[in-house]
Amino acid sequence: MAAGVGGFESPEGAVERSAADPSAEVLSEAAAAFGLLASPARLHLVWALAQGESDVTGLAERVGGALPAISQHLAKLKLAGLVRSRREGRRMVYLVDDPHVVTIVRLMVDQLSDRRADTAPRSRAAGAGSGRLRGLGA
Repeated sequence: MAAGVGGFESPEGAVERSAADPSAEVLSEAAAAFGLLASPARLHLVWALAQGESDVTGLAERVGGALPAISQHLAKLKLAGLVRSRREGRRMVYLVDDPHVVTIVRLMVDQLSDRRADTAPRSRAAGAGSGRLRGLGA
């Protein structure tokens, strides 16, 4: 993605202009949302829910976690407004609350998957470790 003058290039290729920096409050909320998605388990849950709604049992089977842990992760994501739930008979069904969250998660996962596929032969030959981003968190 090449940056445009005075803005940035969107995934669709259009250069978007930014009039002013986001407020401290908006940046803080964005950092909190990214912090929740920094957990591989929660990121996997959002990824799974981006494919379609599911109940806790289905999510636990898909992501390989224990029901109580999956429920706790979903509660945090729900509290942050990243997912929502609705009752369907006796079970609770979860879904992604914001399509923009789906877009962000898909962009990051797809970008890293593409990057990994492009460097896989070189990485194996060079004996490189897994992922350039590992350990860069604050």
